[in-house]
Amino acid sequence: MMSAALVSGRLVSTVLRGAWRDSSTSELTLSAKELDEVTPLLYRSGAAGLGWWRIRNTKWRGSSSGELMHQALRLQTLFARIHETKVQRVFRLMRAAGVEPILIKGWAIGRFYSQPGLRPSGDIDLFVRRGDYTTAQQVLSSDEARDCWVDLHKRIFELADRDPEDLYSRSELVRCGDEDVRVLRLEDHFALLAIHFLKHGAWRPLWLCDLGLLLESLPEHFDWRLCLGKNKRHANWVLSSIALANQLIGAEIRFEEIAARSKQTPDWLVPAVLRQWQAPFPEVHESPPMMARYLRHPASFIREIPNRWPNAIVATVNMGGKFNDRSRLPYQLCEMAARTVKFVWRLPERSPF
Repeated sequence: MMSAALVSGRLVSTVLRGAWRDSSTSELTLSAKELDEVTPLLYRSGAAGLGWWRIRNTKWRGSSSGELMHQALRLQTLFARIHETKVQRVFRLMRAAGVEPILIKGWAIGRFYSQPGLRPSGDIDLFVRRGDYTTAQQVLSSDEARDCWVDLHKRIFELADRDPEDLYSRSELVRCGDEDVRVLRLEDHFALLAIHFLKHGAWRPLWLCDLGLLLESLPEHFDWRLCLGKNKRHANWVLSSIALANQLIGAEIRFEEIAARSKQTPDWLVPAVLRQWQAPFPEVHESPPMMARYLRHPASFIREIPNRWPNAIVATVNMGGKFNDRSRLPYQLCEMAARTVKFVWRLPERSPF
C-alpha cells in the first residue's frame, strides 16, 4: 500500500499518466479536492500545460484549477514562440563567429510534442567543442545575445563515456523556424535525458514525460546498443529511467528486449521519486539556502543538517553506483562526506565572520 506521505506525489503521477498523448487511453479518477491539491505542484514544476492536456476532455476542464492550467498552456505557448526565435538568433551569431553548437534538451525535445506550449523551455543549452568554448562565451556576452539565457557546455556529464567528435559526427540538422539547428542524434539525446533526470534526483516530473513521449515515438530502427552505450553503469541508469517512465506515467515500451531489461526496479526507487514529487519546485531542489548563512546560529546549523541528507538517487549517480536492491546508505555517506569537504574548502570565501 502507498504510504500516506506519498499521496501528493502519486497524484502528480496520476494526472501525468500519458499526458503527452493527443488522446489519453487511461481513465482519470480524481476528486475536486485532489485536483486542487495537485495543480500547484504541476504549475510550479512546469507541467501545468501537460496537466491541462490530460484533463481537457474531462469534467474538470471548466474548474478553477482547470482554467489555471489552461492559462499556463497559453502562456507557455507564447513563451515557446519567443524561445524559438532566440534559439535561431543564437545559432546565427555562433555560426557567424565560426562556432557550430549542438542544442540539447529544451527545444530539442520540445519539438516532439504535438503542441508547442506543452513543454516549457528555460535556458538554451548548448554544447560546443572545447576549442570553441572561449569564442562561444564572447558571442554570448555580446549585445545581440544578452537577452538569450544560454547555458554553455564544453562537457556533458551524462555523455562522458562518449567521444565528443562522435557526438558531432552523429548529430543532425533540424529546422527551427528559418534556421537549421544542430541537435544530438536521437540515441545520444535519449541517453542524456534519461541520465539527466536521475542526476538531478528525479525531482521534475516534466523530464520523465519527455522520456515517455520519446519512448512512444521512437522509430523501429532506433539503435538501442548505441543509446545504452558501452558503459554498463550508464546503461543501468538509462534502463532505470525507462522503467520509471513506464511505472509512474504509463509510457509504453514497444521494444521487447528493453521492456524485459527494464522490468525489474529496486523497491526503494519509485517511492524515492514520488517523495521528490511531493514538492517539485526548483528552489527546493536546486537552490537551497547556503549552509554558511547558519554559521552564526549553531543550533540552526545543526537542525539544517538532516535537510541536507543526500537524495538516494543523486548519491547513486554522483558516486557512480547502480540502481539495484542494495542499501543506498554507503552512497549517501560518501556523498555527504564529499559535500562536507567542499563546504569546508570554500568556507573562507563564504564565512560571515
